[in-house]
Amino acid sequence: MSRQLLTVEQAAEQLNLHAKTVLRYIRDGRLPATRVGKSYRIPRADLDAFAGLASGRSDMDTGARTTCITEIPGVTVEAAERIATFLQSAAMTGDAGTSPLHLQTAFDPLAKVLKIVAIGSPSDVGTLLKMLHLHIGARR
Repeated sequence: MSRQLLTVEQAAEQLNLHAKTVLRYIRDGRLPATRVGKSYRIPRADLDAFAGLASGRSDMDTGARTTCITEIPGVTVEAAERIATFLQSAAMTGDAGTSPLHLQTAFDPLAKVLKIVAIGSPSDVGTLLKMLHLHIGARR
């Protein structure tokens, strides 16, 4: 069985991110990739895992939904925009086998607080929180 490999540009399109952002994730070790000549190839399975896609099983059968509110203090406007864009692109990935993940962000510029509301299956919300943790940890 052959593995489907994606270019950086294809991965960026799938994640709704800029290609340079995907390259940064690869160089930081957050996204596994194989170097082929002067470019990289990302296995589809690794990209799906990075994006938080379900791995074949779905929580839709249980009907369980989770609502999570996360507050991040001390955030600049630019950082809030980057985090919101990152999370929105992650929330838009998925297929017909996964339940929809709803995401809302709100930034209070006076208090410098970003609030994130995520509603979805427990595993999808958990994966999104892990991605958020890694994203914020990489910035500090």
